[in-house]
Amino acid sequence: MSERPLKIGITCYPSVGGSGILASELGEELAQRGHEIHFISYERPFRMPTGPRVFFHPVVVNSYDLFKYPDYTLPLSVKMAEVSRDHGLDVLHVHYAVPHATAAILARSMLPLGKKPAVVTTLHGTDTTLLGKDPGYGPAISHALAASDAITTVSEFMRRETVRLLGVQRPIEVIHNFFEPHAPGRSRTAVRRELGLQSGEKMLLHLSNLRALKRIDLLLETVAGLRTRNSFKLVILAGSSFKPYRAQVRRLGLTDRIVVRERVSSIEDYLQAADLGLFTSESESFCLSILELMRFGRPSAAFAVGGIPEVVTSGKSGLLVPFGDTAALTQAVETLLKKPSLRTKLGRAAQQRAQKHFSAAAIVPRYEALYRRVCAR
Repeated sequence: MSERPLKIGITCYPSVGGSGILASELGEELAQRGHEIHFISYERPFRMPTGPRVFFHPVVVNSYDLFKYPDYTLPLSVKMAEVSRDHGLDVLHVHYAVPHATAAILARSMLPLGKKPAVVTTLHGTDTTLLGKDPGYGPAISHALAASDAITTVSEFMRRETVRLLGVQRPIEVIHNFFEPHAPGRSRTAVRRELGLQSGEKMLLHLSNLRALKRIDLLLETVAGLRTRNSFKLVILAGSSFKPYRAQVRRLGLTDRIVVRERVSSIEDYLQAADLGLFTSESESFCLSILELMRFGRPSAAFAVGGIPEVVTSGKSGLLVPFGDTAALTQAVETLLKKPSLRTKLGRAAQQRAQKHFSAAAIVPRYEALYRRVCAR
């Protein structure tokens, strides 16, 4: 007899970022496999799917004069308890320890024995590398992880950092990110025409939320170093306003080389139109954007930081250089621009690697198995 479908609550930051995107796509894949998915957040996640077995429960955050700052953790925990009770959730899968894991543990304590869902906490990055070192957050994160039924990270790098910074002694399962692309809505030709790309111009693509760790300053410096200025355009799909970087664009003389699109949801249109990716982060737990390009057979040039070397094998499925060496990164980009045969070779290998190791078929069953294990306990 087949196992019954599970009822799973998913909580994440709804803004544009790898954790929210993964949570949304995981919910979509789980729903397609027959599970009932309940998203719980202060607004709909950026790429939250619609369709059967997918529900959204908004968290209302009130501003009282009593509090200097609005509180999110308590209303989130109340909503998580309410949804767990009313819908009989089996699992609360929370993405990011702060405040989601803390709220999940509090929500579970509100429920009667026998009605408590298992809590799975997935760590994505700064909840460990930044907040884990903060004495105002570290103890709360450690408590939430100790009380969770299972902990996962999106890379081996993140697992090691969690152990090093938080001293976690219990097992942490590494389940990498995945990406399962939808069919593009427009042709490659139509997208490139919309972006103003001329015949023969190559399209460099950068996708990120533009947070400080993404080092957009180094991205622009790298592009400014390219000698063949008229052979490319850099397209930036920005998860937040690009306005703070406009002055640097003008100073570097890149105004006619940069095209920005903000808060794009149909990213497949742009992924298929690109020739290669470019990333300059100083830290990455995984770098989902590189994987998104890989699924379309596009190689990337990037700094070899954090979990990126787990995604890209340098020289085989992309080109990686030491962090901060913009001259080396510029050279890597020029090599890919000038050698279409190498670009095709690396892109084909990247696509095969992504399909084998980072597809929904490879990753989602691992989450399903984990849910079954924690529920069985």
